[in-house]
Amino acid sequence: MTKLTTALMLSLSLFITTGCTAMKPEMYKDMSPKFSIEEFFNGPIKAWGIIQDWQGNVVARFDVDMNGTWKDGEGMLEEDFVYYTGKTQKRIWRIKPQGDGTYQGFADDIVGQATGQTFGTAMQWKYQMDVPVDGKTFRLTFDDWMWQMNDGVVINRSYLKKFGFTVAELTLFMQKQDK
Repeated sequence: MTKLTTALMLSLSLFITTGCTAMKPEMYKDMSPKFSIEEFFNGPIKAWGIIQDWQGNVVARFDVDMNGTWKDGEGMLEEDFVYYTGKTQKRIWRIKPQGDGTYQGFADDIVGQATGQTFGTAMQWKYQMDVPVDGKTFRLTFDDWMWQMNDGVVINRSYLKKFGFTVAELTLFMQKQDK
């Protein structure tokens, strides 16, 4: 085999073995601090994020002001996005605990419902969204992972997928603010 063929085969085998693995939620179940969606998403939160394309290039930067409230066991999370390009976006989540550590979520720009589950220090949140890109709209599946950190911080990593392949990643740092 030529060096090029060998390199391509090695790259393909690395992609298959690493690109197809999934995080194991049970590895987070005994870690602390425990993630409580009802506690963290209650009150004002400030967030900073980036979106990277499949090659790792940062294609968007944004800030988010959030405010969460809970009433009668259901949550509402208002998110106001300001992209560094000047574009703004608003999303209002309605979050319903299911009583077994799982959650359902709804927002106007989400296709169907989001589903989530906490695992000790982490939470996984899955949903689909129609995302406009360069005049076209793509239905992407979001696989969000959030980890509770110290000092009122949560780190969110989202894997945006099409046909099971990660086409972009979103990283978001959230910090609770004083009421």
